[in-house]
Amino acid sequence: MALPDIIKNNIVPDITRPDPVKCERLKNIGSATVAGALYDLGVTRPHMSELPSWTPGKAVAGPALTLQCMPKRQDMADGGEYSELGMLHHYVLYPTQPGDIVVVDARGELEGGIFGEMLSTYFVGLGGVGMVIDGVVRDWPHIKKLDLGLWMRGASPNHGMQNRLMFWAINVPIACSNVLVMPGDIIVADDDGAVVVPIGLVDQVIEAGEIKNDWEVFTRMKLQQGHDVRKYYPLNDEAKVEYEAWQKSHGKA
Repeated sequence: MALPDIIKNNIVPDITRPDPVKCERLKNIGSATVAGALYDLGVTRPHMSELPSWTPGKAVAGPALTLQCMPKRQDMADGGEYSELGMLHHYVLYPTQPGDIVVVDARGELEGGIFGEMLSTYFVGLGGVGMVIDGVVRDWPHIKKLDLGLWMRGASPNHGMQNRLMFWAINVPIACSNVLVMPGDIIVADDDGAVVVPIGLVDQVIEAGEIKNDWEVFTRMKLQQGHDVRKYYPLNDEAKVEYEAWQKSHGKA
């Protein structure tokens, strides 16, 4: 089945990517501190909370390539696995650059995998580092051997046409686990989960996150030494003076 015109018009060929240095700084800050910084900036639900990590120890941060699915309607989606419509999700992978992350609004569907071994291998070969899927993959025994971070609901033996979805749009705004993701937003994902950072807030999140991570190094040291948590977490006025002296002694002030 050929692509309907309405779907052809939903394919945006690429995204605008952020500075990769900023992505690396966000990865080092970590999803927990990033989520807290976003909350302070008014973004109260940046975490795609129903999508745990399936690749323990993997941490990534990079721009979002987005894939949107819709409920299947047979007059628009009667093709097979290798029909033009059945391969629409390939389009989200074509522009992949090193460090990219694919984010999929699969509506929580559990019956058929969005990507399998071959497309995941292709994505990694282009430099892709992670997938965040409000749904499942197939070929999990093979995919888990790839150097690929995955945050998702699970796995299935079925392919992407063996479910209640049809692929609908590429690189458009999506809702993933009920969180808005814009194409090119930065995804920060690790063992705590996957968080979306709006591109317009990246610099503020980095500044707040790096400051917090720095004073937490000092706080952690004090707590390990048995000092009072009421003084050091968060830092009270007296502890802040100590922290500033510690910074100077370590060449950080």
